[in-house]
Amino acid sequence: MIENEMHRLIKENAITRTINNLFIGTDKREWERVKACFADSVLFDMTSMAGGEPATLTPQQIVDSWDEGLKDIEAIHHQSGNLLIDVRGDHAQAFCYGIAIHYRPNPSGINTRTFVGTYKFGLVNIGNNWKIDSFKFKLKFMDGNSELK
Repeated sequence: MIENEMHRLIKENAITRTINNLFIGTDKREWERVKACFADSVLFDMTSMAGGEPATLTPQQIVDSWDEGLKDIEAIHHQSGNLLIDVRGDHAQAFCYGIAIHYRPNPSGINTRTFVGTYKFGLVNIGNNWKIDSFKFKLKFMDGNSELK
């Protein structure tokens, strides 16, 4: 029983590390680090912010989109918390709250926009590394200068 609990905790720690690397890598624009968090194919859903439909994307497509969308932003900060993880063998589901703040000085003097919502991740253990194979952000609200102009 203790051994099973230890294995579960080890898996949860590795999953937490993957999710933290995703957010920290994005904030630092370390796109190779971000790509390493994803499986080869990701069911990607940010429709609560952008509309449209969920899509299956490659890690390269995701980071290319984020790199382009964030290129004019001077600073990015993600904060996550209340992480819940459910591991089932080589698959897992993770949920967390998330806040993303974008900073860009501009003539309006309102230099930030803040996104508050929840994330749901599906993960798979590939070669002893936990990779995100589904990503869903559900926006609760956005505050600040939405265009940062």
